[in-house]
Amino acid sequence: MLETITKGFRSARHRLQGYRELDEETLDEVLGDIRTSLLEADVEFGVVKQFLADVKEKALGEVVRVKATDDKGKTVKVSPQDHFVKICHDELIRLMDPGEPGLAIKKSGITVIMMVGLQGSGKTTTAGKLANLFKSQGHRPLLVAADIYRPAAIDQLKVLGERLDVPVFTVPGMLPPELCEKGLLQAKQSGRNVVIFDTAGRLTIDQALMDELGKIRSLVSIDHTLLVIDAMIGQDAVTTAKAFNDKVGIDGVVLTKLDGDARGGAAVSVKVVTGAPVKFAGMGEGLDKLEPFRAEGMASRILGMGDIVGLMQDFEKVVDEKQAERDAKKMLSGKFTLGDFLEQIRMLKKMGSLRDVMEKLPFFSDAMADGVKFDDKQLVIIESMIQSMTPEERKKPDIITARRLQRIARGSGRKPAEVQDLIQRYNVMKQLMVRIGQSPGLLGKMPGFGQMGAMAKPGVGVDQFFDQLEGGMPGMGGGMPGMPGMPGLPGMGGGFPGMGGFPGMGEAPKARPMPGKGVDRDKRKTKNKMADKARKKNRKK
Repeated sequence: MLETITKGFRSARHRLQGYRELDEETLDEVLGDIRTSLLEADVEFGVVKQFLADVKEKALGEVVRVKATDDKGKTVKVSPQDHFVKICHDELIRLMDPGEPGLAIKKSGITVIMMVGLQGSGKTTTAGKLANLFKSQGHRPLLVAADIYRPAAIDQLKVLGERLDVPVFTVPGMLPPELCEKGLLQAKQSGRNVVIFDTAGRLTIDQALMDELGKIRSLVSIDHTLLVIDAMIGQDAVTTAKAFNDKVGIDGVVLTKLDGDARGGAAVSVKVVTGAPVKFAGMGEGLDKLEPFRAEGMASRILGMGDIVGLMQDFEKVVDEKQAERDAKKMLSGKFTLGDFLEQIRMLKKMGSLRDVMEKLPFFSDAMADGVKFDDKQLVIIESMIQSMTPEERKKPDIITARRLQRIARGSGRKPAEVQDLIQRYNVMKQLMVRIGQSPGLLGKMPGFGQMGAMAKPGVGVDQFFDQLEGGMPGMGGGMPGMPGMPGLPGMGGGFPGMGGFPGMGEAPKARPMPGKGVDRDKRKTKNKMADKARKKNRKK
């Protein structure tokens, strides 16, 4: 996601590293990189021109305080690079700011939302996602199937309604304007407080479509008109938004398929061109994959700084805080089993694609730009290997012999060496977690880690322990700036959730043989027998 638009800002950051002052010549070179990136990402030309002018004016026109004092009285230094990134961040937020997040729902009465857009933009699915979002917030939505032209559109909405347990209103043969009017009446009678009209789309913008939407507005008082557009169509998305706004009037935009968009230009351009901000972003196929659009998070991701707030929001959706604390304590006390790890993998899968999760981590953005790949299939592979183990084997991997190793490999469709590699990584992570529990450092501020820190006994410092790890993170050149390399996350080179180093991300370090277990044990027995025979032979001589 957003690789095209991000590369110019990343190049700008690298150019400015080490500079003590920012002159006009250097700034022009940096802005040239950004201009190319924005245009390649299909940001509207006028928006690009104004953005660059505003950034240049502020970068050259402001006095930079190279030293400042934080809340604790500590002096911090600010570089020209930091100053430039902050200006870009603020300007991007200004361009995309959606105002109040989400949609305002009336405290009393019925809130009416009309979904509009071209055919194929994901309008019907988005209507279902929106109903699901409102239902999770405690509202009582009703879906109205007003797209009578597209084959199976009504059936599709009915299926979504059944999955969500949300009623769908439709009357066969009735025209959309009357259908919406009757739908609102049905909502009043059934005690629903949010009505969502799924209106018809066209392959292109035509007058018949606009006239029909106008008739609906004349019969029903619409509170919000949301335009659904496919983020992957680039500049055409902005053109579509402008046409709908001019002829119908829209209050907000929903960008679908934003998780698969490598450019991101529509997100930056829409508000400036139409005056209507992006209100929601579709970030996946699931009915729960609709997020209120956050300009701060999008700006941070465009600048290659990740989106920790967005990641935490994703995390909160799938994780129970008390359970997370219990898991942290188990990990840091060395009681974390492969069964616990299996639950961690399942939680990670619920959060979406591995790439999307990693993009929200600031220290992974540059690595992904260098061609690091994420393979969600690796999570499934690891899950299958653990599921092929018995409950006792998950608790005590040390009991896994060569015969057990063969059985687990056959059950998961993998090779014995892969199972052995998984167990080896588990053992490394377990030892690492115990060391962190003894000396938590910065991790002591996280839920569960602080308690373990209080119980900790004097031991090897975390930094010293990390220094002993060879190579840091697989595929990351020996670790990340400001964060030592740790073996671990699945999907990036053979590891574990929350730790770094996943299958599919660079070369995974080869597992060392497991002493006393598996194939090596049999080889050692054979070798010992041969040595005994040789000794007996020598004695006879």
